[in-house]
Amino acid sequence: MSVSNHEVRFSLPSLEVAAKVWGNPDGLPVIGLHGWLDNAATFDRIAPLLGDVHLVALDLPGHGLSGHMPAAGYSLWQQAATVLQVAEDLGWKRFALLGHSMGAIISGVLAGSLPERIMGACLIDGLLPFTSEAEDAPKQMARFFAASLALESKRKPFYDSVDKAIQARAQGSNTQISHEAVKILVERGLMPENGGWTWRTDPQLMLPSPMRFTSNHAVAFIEAITSPTCLVLANQGVMHKHPQVLDRIERFQHIELHQLDGGHHLHLEQPAAQVATIFDSFFKNLT
Repeated sequence: MSVSNHEVRFSLPSLEVAAKVWGNPDGLPVIGLHGWLDNAATFDRIAPLLGDVHLVALDLPGHGLSGHMPAAGYSLWQQAATVLQVAEDLGWKRFALLGHSMGAIISGVLAGSLPERIMGACLIDGLLPFTSEAEDAPKQMARFFAASLALESKRKPFYDSVDKAIQARAQGSNTQISHEAVKILVERGLMPENGGWTWRTDPQLMLPSPMRFTSNHAVAFIEAITSPTCLVLANQGVMHKHPQVLDRIERFQHIELHQLDGGHHLHLEQPAAQVATIFDSFFKNLT
């Protein structure tokens, strides 16, 4: 069983990145990557159930306790580059990944492009990014420009209690998520302001992407993965809202696929123990 967690910070060239750490420093090196607008606390329920691993769960830039990136700094590849900077800081030439949602997508980019460095990857309800075709690029860029200009006039929401922030996050979620799961994420994502609370999250994360992978780009990264990969899909999660994406995922024969009942954040809810059991077995086979 993993030991109790502690906090670390990485002083990277462009910003500071915060992380929660679990486990044996001599165990399998694993970097944890959370979903969009979440933070490192997303692994609070499964991390203590993993065996001989050294899990460093990041607050990706713009999230949680980490610093913010410059303008237009939140592409998948920029986030992936940050992960590699952390690995360099840790002295990890080879390591495994544990990713949820956006973190799973970033994991796929890293595993597909740098197979010599990625020992294996465990993914939760995420694999392929949202895509746009080349002919859609001008409209996508126009959406980004318009939203960027409008961002300056927007104010961050203010809550007079943590409970109200929890309610707002639960109501604003595109997927079903329990009050307990929201509470875990919100407590790391808030900061005090004027006697109340607001989000630490960088408002730029709400902007549409200026550029997206095409579907061919996205598939190419996944097909290039050669290290062992395990994907847990939530039967009531995000992927099941996109049957064409689900169909594509089921065709990737080189990815070990598990489908469990639960929502998009199933690793923070009742199925957490099932998810941890699957991943614990997978990680043991990498050592």
